[in-house]
Amino acid sequence: MQTQLYIGGHWRPASDGGTFAVTDPATEETIAEVASATVADVTEAIEIAHAAGKQWAKRAPRERAEILRHCWELLSKRHEEITEYIIRENGKAMPDARGETAYALEFFRWYAEEAVRNYGEILTAPGGDKRIVVMQQPIGVSVLVTPWNYPAAMATRKIAPALAAGCPVILKPASDTPLTALLVAEILADAGVPAGVVNVVPSRRSGEVVDAMLHHPLVRKLSFTGSTEVGRTLLKVAADNVLNTSMELGGNAPFLVFEDADIDAAVAGAMIAKMRNGGEACTAANRFYVHERVADEFTEKFSAAMKALKVGRGLDPEVQLGPMVNKRAIEDIDLLVQDATRRGSEVVTGGTPIEGKGFFYPPTVLSCVPSDANMLREEIFGPVAPIVTFTEDDEAIAAANDTEYGLIAYLFSGDLTRGMAVAERIDAGMVGVNRGLVSDPAAPFGGTKQSGLGREGSHDGMMEYMEKKYIGVEW
Repeated sequence: MQTQLYIGGHWRPASDGGTFAVTDPATEETIAEVASATVADVTEAIEIAHAAGKQWAKRAPRERAEILRHCWELLSKRHEEITEYIIRENGKAMPDARGETAYALEFFRWYAEEAVRNYGEILTAPGGDKRIVVMQQPIGVSVLVTPWNYPAAMATRKIAPALAAGCPVILKPASDTPLTALLVAEILADAGVPAGVVNVVPSRRSGEVVDAMLHHPLVRKLSFTGSTEVGRTLLKVAADNVLNTSMELGGNAPFLVFEDADIDAAVAGAMIAKMRNGGEACTAANRFYVHERVADEFTEKFSAAMKALKVGRGLDPEVQLGPMVNKRAIEDIDLLVQDATRRGSEVVTGGTPIEGKGFFYPPTVLSCVPSDANMLREEIFGPVAPIVTFTEDDEAIAAANDTEYGLIAYLFSGDLTRGMAVAERIDAGMVGVNRGLVSDPAAPFGGTKQSGLGREGSHDGMMEYMEKKYIGVEW
């Protein structure tokens, strides 16, 4: 198990010898002590990345593509090891951890294919006497800041397109879950990624070291995944050097069930949209708007499915819901549930933290949730589903859009024409129509409003690490 900083192709302690503990959320036991990067460490990482990046950008696209393909192959061979790392430091159930690992690996296969597709343009100027040549060039040193809820996938979703574009990176993983990122770095080095092109700098001094990186003159790009609150702060810091930024921020996903929906299919979709990753996802269904004609049937079947989930430590292959990431997460979830019940919500199942070791909260469904409940305004980030009824399509659409977030929405209807029409009116970057899962490396992932800037995945994801250059030519 690697626990040191990875800078310039070498494993090394923090410059001041500092470390921090990583805890298993299922047992509350310390897994490892990990090096905590200082400002001096990240400054050196940036300078090394800048030098290494010059050579990496000169590599032929096919050469970069072959290395990315080899990364996918080696990561695939160590699939179960990556899965175990995710479970131990993040806590998620084994099916979720295996799903994340499979998703994470695919970004290297996808961008191995996209690395050779750096399209440009040649246009004739309107006057007819000149040419407009447009090319895409790698933006340069990229700082990647990732969250704890997907310790493998959020890292690879940023690293792979950056490498495909020809950019070196410095990854600052969440301090709750740095071990998976360090394992990924080890595997990428084995796959032939040159020293200095990928650097990983875990740190408990997150604000201090990220601030230093964003103010360094050699840094040209910030890609951040995390809360909208932190994203706003980083945007202000990035403005000092006018950094190019990509932001994948919070969500408050509505899940709409119309009266013509297949209720069994809607329940199955709800279980995926709500409970994938235990609800600890920005894409998790957060607000369930169900037509009054089918509300009782949906609530009964959904509650039964939620109640049937096995809760426990993720290393048990029969467990379907692991612990939340830490004690604070449990406290935040419980405050939202208490607020909703005080305002008149009915707890159908669950509703109170599970006592004992580990940070466990049961699958919870609430009905009759009033519009002023905090959980309809804030990300729940846990296994709690509030249900609200509606009577008219316009009412449901207005409620779905009544949020500062616009990452994703889900809807179920037996009429595809109706579903597509509603999807067009939902103010979100992604909409799942009769689907509870839409994430795909080949699709553009991102949101509207305060859910972020830019897109990850698809060809667009590589373009986030490119800058256009226009060359005016006469011939």
